[in-house]
Amino acid sequence: MFQTVLFDVDGVLLSEERCFDTTALTVWELLYHPDFVGLKEKSVDLDPGDDGIRSIRQAVFHRDEVLTWLKSCGMNSNWDMVSILFGYQLQRLLRQLHTHRPEWVKEMLQREMNQTALQQIGEAVRSEGIRFQPDFGAVIHDFRDASMEKQAFLTHVNRLAEAWSGLSVTCFSHQTPMWELGREVYQEWYLGSNLFEKEEGRPARSRKEGFLHQEIPLASPEAIRETLDQLLDKGIRLGIGTGRPALETEVPLDALGLYSAFDAKHVATVSDVLKAEERFPERAPLGKPAPYTYVKAYLGRQTDDRVCVETPLPLPDKDQILIVGDSVADLLAARKIGCRFAATLTGPTGEKARAKFEELKADYILKDVTRLTEIIR
Repeated sequence: MFQTVLFDVDGVLLSEERCFDTTALTVWELLYHPDFVGLKEKSVDLDPGDDGIRSIRQAVFHRDEVLTWLKSCGMNSNWDMVSILFGYQLQRLLRQLHTHRPEWVKEMLQREMNQTALQQIGEAVRSEGIRFQPDFGAVIHDFRDASMEKQAFLTHVNRLAEAWSGLSVTCFSHQTPMWELGREVYQEWYLGSNLFEKEEGRPARSRKEGFLHQEIPLASPEAIRETLDQLLDKGIRLGIGTGRPALETEVPLDALGLYSAFDAKHVATVSDVLKAEERFPERAPLGKPAPYTYVKAYLGRQTDDRVCVETPLPLPDKDQILIVGDSVADLLAARKIGCRFAATLTGPTGEKARAKFEELKADYILKDVTRLTEIIR
């Protein structure tokens, strides 16, 4: 009998569509808005409407082929997606610029890739008359030799830049200024300017409405709540382990009447991940597929992070834990913990994900989260 069930949020309780839309819009803005690289070939509409969002997403995710590939690689963080997809195009642009200004580009690669650096790169591109066309689908090919180990995967853009520059490159790494800039622009799009300024304590770069209050549940809220209540009635503790920040977890779930079903002491988010990475940088990255998020959720948010990162795995009471997720990253985290894993087919690839989960021998495969009660019985 399971004593604890830990849920991912995106692809299990809430649709990931708005998060993926936000990822695409962020990459697009970083490439084309004059506040950043400012490529002239396209424009940026800060209120693009559904048709505009759909068009940008189709371009950035190459008709969702890139998205499917990223998810199959265990990529769970939209902030990391932004870093990889934008960073990959930026190093392609710098490679092209390198044929015109080799020493200048090498100097840029040794600097922090912050907003000022992006603007300077854009100015150099325009000065040299370079017409750069992003190839959004090429990332799959150029990452074909990337290690699936998360730290190596997140730094593969550095390796690509090293191959043509002959330098040791770190500016495209996790939690560098470029990564942080992408995170901030993503948060502006998702939260909207007003809430961003409240949460981040800094002015937004531009005015945006935000998507936080446009979240879509993956079944009727009533059906999901009934499922959660049935688990609670059996004395099962419910927790969350998500790649979302705390605010983006609580607000939409509370609006749908779901958040109160979870034990708040056992809700771990990427906000916890970032704090742990800051304290233990040598352990980064700690987001999924690393087990930290679910270990923190299981042990409780009051548990010191040193305990969470150093707890021997698999957990001794692993057989009492069930993790419910939609991604390979969730499954890999569950494997490291040693617990059972239930895959939901409500992620971005839907029923097509079944074959992958069967290949990876997921313990359970569910049409949606409301089928969870069948397992508990």
